[in-house]
Amino acid sequence: MKPFYMMTTEVTQRMWKEVMGMTVRQQRDKANPDWSLRGEGDNYPIYYVSWKEVQEFIKKLNRRYPGHHYRLPTEAEWEYACRAGTTTRFHTGDSESDLGRAVWYRDNSGGKTHPVGQKRANAWGLYDMHGNVWEWCEDVWHNNYGGAPDDGSAWTRGGDVRRVLRGGSWYFITRYCRSANRGRSHPDSRHDNLGFRLVCFGG
Repeated sequence: MKPFYMMTTEVTQRMWKEVMGMTVRQQRDKANPDWSLRGEGDNYPIYYVSWKEVQEFIKKLNRRYPGHHYRLPTEAEWEYACRAGTTTRFHTGDSESDLGRAVWYRDNSGGKTHPVGQKRANAWGLYDMHGNVWEWCEDVWHNNYGGAPDDGSAWTRGGDVRRVLRGGSWYFITRYCRSANRGRSHPDSRHDNLGFRLVCFGG
């Protein structure tokens, strides 16, 4: 796996608006104006963003900051960063009773997202790797890892059109927030518990 830098938090609503000119409320309205907002404010994670819209965000960000190269993490990079050297169910350990120190999930979220960086970071200083919002990855969905790249690069051949999600969210119970848990969604999808963070090379 090549060295990379990962954002310490999920992309916030402030970051999204600065680059894309859209609020989370406007993002919600693209999907359905009757749907609920699950946390609104500069430091809340952005959600109701599709994988395809994230690709446009990345293009604009790379034009704005020449010399950097931003993209979504691969599934392998995401899990490597989440674990931060651990082999347990969560980066906090195996006990579900410890999860609340680091995670916004169904038991403590109050049914909404929360500002990024409020819970305990993992050993590498990354916040909200479990819970808060699901995070888009670059890879297409495969049912298992048979035939996956062995260098940590994105697996974009075969599989189906859906893209990988990692991390669980404010909506899920503990087992869906595990370091190894996987999800998937269509690249046009927008959900109230789905956002992203980026990796960067160079600069």
